[in-house]
Formats: sequence, C-alpha cells, structure tokens
Amino acid sequence: MYWVDSIKNYIPCNNQEKNDKKIILNSIDTFNDILTRHNEVIHITSSAFIVNKNRNKTLMIHHNIYNSWCWTGGHADGEIDLLLVALNEAKEETGVKNIFPINDNIYSLDIFPVLGRVKNGHYISSHLHISVAYLMEADDNETLIVKADENSGVKWIPIDEIDVYSNEEHMKKVYGKILDKLK
Repeated sequence: MYWVDSIKNYIPCNNQEKNDKKIILNSIDTFNDILTRHNEVIHITSSAFIVNKNRNKTLMIHHNIYNSWCWTGGHADGEIDLLLVALNEAKEETGVKNIFPINDNIYSLDIFPVLGRVKNGHYISSHLHISVAYLMEADDNETLIVKADENSGVKWIPIDEIDVYSNEEHMKKVYGKILDKLK
C-alpha cells in the first residue's frame, strides 16, 4: 500500500518523529480501520503547511474548535491518497484554488491528542490523530474565503510570527520543526 510505504520510507528529522513513526507503524499493523473515524482510539489525518513563493508567509486558518490559527487539514475518511486529502482540505478551508504540493513526500509526521468534546450533539471521546503533513505552495495574492462551518478566518501570516498567532503549545513545536526544515 502506497500510503503505508510513504510512512515507512519517511526519514524522521528528530527523536519525536522517530518515536511517533514507530507507534504509527505499530498502530497500522494493529488496526485495520486506521484510515477512518470508525477507529475511536487512533486514526489518520492529513494536513498542509502552505507557504508563499518567497517562503516568508504561511497560509493559516482560525480553527473554530481549537480557537487558534493553524494549518489546514482533515480526516482521511478512508481515502488512501493522503496527499490528496491534504490538498483538498487546503483548498476547501482557504478558498484558494491554486495550491500545489512542493513534492509528494511527507514533510512532518506527528501524533496529536484530541480532547473529548461534543460535536453536532454527540460526544466524541478523547483519541489520537496520526498527522501526515505535506509542504505546499500557493500564491499569496489569491482571494481567500472563510469556510464558516470550520473556521472564522483565513490569512497569510508572516512565518516569523506563527508563535504570536498560534495558542496551541504542541503545534508551535510542530511549526518550529517545519520552519527549521525550511531553512
């Protein structure tokens, strides 16, 4: 399976990714429904870290659930092409039509805790997201459109100001890791 091979072939950039990769591969071997939310313990999401051509800004959304500026992304929901998931979510959540993967390789591999919450009148228990993220590029002059059911803002943020906009400490570490790789 290509999506599994892309994770197996991913070269971790630090100890966090090395440990997370080991747990991710073990979870893939353990669960047969890891690509869907039917797995209420751990499942795959795919995200995009979107930069402009000059690599001095990143396109972020103000996420309604997390009340923070963050990258775009969503659940795999059974789709095996994780790059396509990240690309579709990026376009859907920002309104930008011309977003392109810089390449088709995974750029960041992480496991995130998701706290329990009520969504659409149903309680969703705490669980883990396997985050497979890709580096993408878009034109910072293209029209941005808010997707009101998911976010309350879309904007280009100067890369050196991500920590000012993001209020999620665990995500600040991920963005820092990605920015280090961009250098």
